[in-house]
Amino acid sequence: MDIHRLEVFCKVVELKSFTKAAEASFLSQPTVSEHIRSLEEILGERLIDRLGREALPTQAGQILYKYAKKIIRLRQETMQAMASYRGTLAGHLSLGASTIPGAYVLPQRIGAFKKLHPAIQITLSIGNSRTVADGVLAGDTEFGVIGAHWSDPALEWIEILDDELVLAVYPSHPFAKEKAVAPARLLDEPMIIRERDSGTRRVVTQLLEKHLDLARLQIVAEMGSTEAVRQSIKAEVGIAILSRRAVAEDIERGSLAAVPLADIRLSRPFYLITRKNRQPAPICSTFLDFLQQTPA
Repeated sequence: MDIHRLEVFCKVVELKSFTKAAEASFLSQPTVSEHIRSLEEILGERLIDRLGREALPTQAGQILYKYAKKIIRLRQETMQAMASYRGTLAGHLSLGASTIPGAYVLPQRIGAFKKLHPAIQITLSIGNSRTVADGVLAGDTEFGVIGAHWSDPALEWIEILDDELVLAVYPSHPFAKEKAVAPARLLDEPMIIRERDSGTRRVVTQLLEKHLDLARLQIVAEMGSTEAVRQSIKAEVGIAILSRRAVAEDIERGSLAAVPLADIRLSRPFYLITRKNRQPAPICSTFLDFLQQTPA
């Protein structure tokens, strides 16, 4: 069974489209269709159903996808191990991160690592904490860096750095001139929050619920990204609690203000998450060592 055909098949499943899979694989759509047809002939099973504009795996296709990902991963690990044996480090590394570490921490670390190992190609996928964890569990990414922690027996969690959270307000807001704000005063303000599976939302909820009845908060908007929250604060839609890393430039320019909340330490750790009992590939091990040894 040709591994390249399996890679194309996985692209079709992941992107739910022959056209998008062809673009991602730098192939023509007829070539992608031919790869899928060949796999179906070899296995004697229909693997993909075309349902309207979507291409979805059949039950047989779901089984193949699970094992195809393992085969592809094993091939990558084999190539990396041989490169390591030769004294070189080359290959591909896929990692995931939630918004703050993905946008404001990892790019600098990746840049520094690439200077040491220029032959390595790195793919960074950014999503909310739950999406990143699902990617690690599925084997789509080697590891993740997220800002939330929950119980999952299949994952290993390691604290790698701290993140300070701040109450961000627009410059003309009355809070902007105050040295600190009592948490109870948030109940009178329009609040903007992140989506349900966001690590920031999870941590903010845990910090505030000790001081407030969260059901009384005036939630005026729920946003799917930190950038959307930032822009909404600037537009005076409301105020929000965000990572200082995300609003550092805004605070420096004066387009936003950061206000402490009295009697609350607004901070959280970022966690490195990996799949339990999974031996990391050589590239992954090297990058993880580099990541944990590099100062924040």
